[in-house]
Amino acid sequence: MIRVLIADDQGMVRAGFTAYLGTQPDIEVTGEAADGAEAVALATELAPDVVLMDVRMPVMDGLAATRRILAEVPTRILILTTFDLDDYVYEALRAGASGFLLKDASAQQLVEAVRVVAGGEALLAPTVTRRLIAEFARLGAPRSPTVRRLRDLTERETEVLALIAQGLSNAEIAARLVVSEQTVKTHVGRILAKLGVRDRAQAIVFAYESGLVRPGS
Repeated sequence: MIRVLIADDQGMVRAGFTAYLGTQPDIEVTGEAADGAEAVALATELAPDVVLMDVRMPVMDGLAATRRILAEVPTRILILTTFDLDDYVYEALRAGASGFLLKDASAQQLVEAVRVVAGGEALLAPTVTRRLIAEFARLGAPRSPTVRRLRDLTERETEVLALIAQGLSNAEIAARLVVSEQTVKTHVGRILAKLGVRDRAQAIVFAYESGLVRPGS
């Protein structure tokens, strides 16, 4: 059962998402928060698997709440946004978010997004990925701490990380490298463990910050 906390200052949005998710046999909505501070308190108390987090909320915004929650709870944050070119995209990923979902997403898209993020996958729309790459291009040189951690990876793990950063799925990476999908899953697990990142979204951030993958490559 995937336990979900919904954080949004609009009551109708919370009610709609709760109704959608409540019809699924593998998903349970364990709580609702109307602002970031309440989201932090409930996440700490309930330890949900996934938090659906609005960015623009009173008392404490979604970015600050994301940082606070992930410092205390091993959960995954799915950012809710009105526009896929939201200015918060880069900072939300840096804060530890696992992906983004548009508020006008269909009921099925919402359900699948929760399942994808709960399973440890990144949920990044192509427009979001393009904005992220543009932000890395603007920031310039790689960060030295991430470069040092990159050296812990084997040659094949480095190759897999580069393909993850290009947005390829496990199946696509397996086809590219002519190996089984299970082998790719094993590599991905080792990569996440060695880099100390929680999921593929954070691995993508790492790949760009370390300079392994560069904008335009």
